[in-house]
Amino acid sequence: MSADPLATPPPLAAALAPSDTGFVELRSNNLGVRIADTAAEVDAVQALRYRVFYDEMGARADAATAASRRDVDEYDAVADHLVVVDHDLGDGPEGIVGCYRLIRRPAAAKVGRFYSSAEYDVGKLIARPGEIMELGRSCVATDYRTRGTMQLLWRGIAAYVLLHRVDLLFGCASLPGTDLATLAPQLTYLARNHLAPEEIRPRALAERYVAMDRLPPDAVDSRRALNDLPPLIKGYLRLGGFIGDGAVLDEQFNTTDVCIVVKTDLINAKYSKHYERRVGWTTELEVEE
Repeated sequence: MSADPLATPPPLAAALAPSDTGFVELRSNNLGVRIADTAAEVDAVQALRYRVFYDEMGARADAATAASRRDVDEYDAVADHLVVVDHDLGDGPEGIVGCYRLIRRPAAAKVGRFYSSAEYDVGKLIARPGEIMELGRSCVATDYRTRGTMQLLWRGIAAYVLLHRVDLLFGCASLPGTDLATLAPQLTYLARNHLAPEEIRPRALAERYVAMDRLPPDAVDSRRALNDLPPLIKGYLRLGGFIGDGAVLDEQFNTTDVCIVVKTDLINAKYSKHYERRVGWTTELEVEE
């Protein structure tokens, strides 16, 4: 863990005052994506994360986590929580079937660091001008793991990026398990084909650093390695995403983490155009066209 001290986070109720973010819910039939704006909705997010991370994926819960059946940490009170809502189930917490945690500079400042700082040196990213945003804690309920749900989440992220003029996205993404022999083809493929440029390259902390380039060149079937990556990581790569230097074993969550970096100007313009039409914006992109 990073040695950075943690400031006391603000109370959840204060962080979740009535929303004035300007984020307009995006709909696809019965599903919608928007920002959670009540403490009850964030509680539903934490319960969903527990079911996916602990019940399903085998994360190790301490006594308090097991008793509450909630995945909770100090960042939840300061982050924005992007949620997918099945309106057939309800318009509030009862309808939440997917989530993504979004942390911008002001939110990270309230805690004292970004979440990824416990695994990676992200100093190069923090030093950049403009807004940066950390993505994390993404999960979707079992019955909703479809292409349509993931596309809706991506549309929501793109809309949020546009709304807040975010220049750079980053965050830890996970491969299942901690067996490096099993994961060697995927890790080697990522290190050789998607390493971030030096000026925006996070590096795993020295005490947690795991080399990713693990196999000789002729031992990796690139097409198969790419196909075997988790859908979320493949999604980042399709957006032009890069990978940081080194992986990190997360024994608590039973995962092997890599650090993703995405320049938002590489995000497919179809996402932003859809949202601009939805809210009636005119942007520099449209003017230039």
